[in-house]
Amino acid sequence: MELNLSGRKALVMGSTKGLGYGIAKALAAEGATVGIVGRTLENATEAASTVDGNAHGFACDTANAEQVDALFSNATAQMGTIDILVLNGGGPPPGSAQGVSSDQWRASFDSMFVNLVRLADLALPHMIEARFGRIISVISSGVIEPIPNLAISNAIRPALVGWGKTLAGEVGKHGITVNAIAPGRIATDRLKQLDANNAQRLGKSVDEIQSASQGRIPVGRYGRPDEFGSAAAFLASERASFITGSILRVDGGQIASIS
Repeated sequence: MELNLSGRKALVMGSTKGLGYGIAKALAAEGATVGIVGRTLENATEAASTVDGNAHGFACDTANAEQVDALFSNATAQMGTIDILVLNGGGPPPGSAQGVSSDQWRASFDSMFVNLVRLADLALPHMIEARFGRIISVISSGVIEPIPNLAISNAIRPALVGWGKTLAGEVGKHGITVNAIAPGRIATDRLKQLDANNAQRLGKSVDEIQSASQGRIPVGRYGRPDEFGSAAAFLASERASFITGSILRVDGGQIASIS
């Protein structure tokens, strides 16, 4: 299936590595011009140089609203108007639901929700005028089945789903789709960190944690970032024009629920 994203401009948040990088590579492979965003310009530029296609590096820390505004201004100046926006916020620190400070809740909510929505609001006027747009939020399987010891993520990422579902109903008539994509256990540096944290917390080896985790996945392994990126590229294409307000699971069948 040809996705044919030639001529499209994509801005992918949190894309110097991991899931975001997998998405950026997939979009570029389909012909899109891609903006790779990291916390430092050096990292973003380096990541962009490794992408096979037309890619630019931009710096932005989503904890800072002024940097979000500057990112949008810089990206549109270099690439043109944005057709595809991938909202991918960094994962918060692991931990329980008890004892999280108010400051931590506010900081996490700003970086994982408020300022991502701010970026979408900046991109939407052009999408409406062009009668084409794709907004894809990278969430977590914890939105469907909360993950132990990831309380902040379990609490905040569902906000993007509720916002996206509401927005999808408002902008569908303009040719804009708004979807979320939920990764299961994809082999990234973030997953290595979580496995190591769980091993320490439970007094087990990392190998034991990984073996148990993979045993709960029907396909019997962790996913790859390129597999995740391919799913996102499909949602970004014309082929997915009748899919909106939905959550696409890329989890190897891990999530047990049917809804």
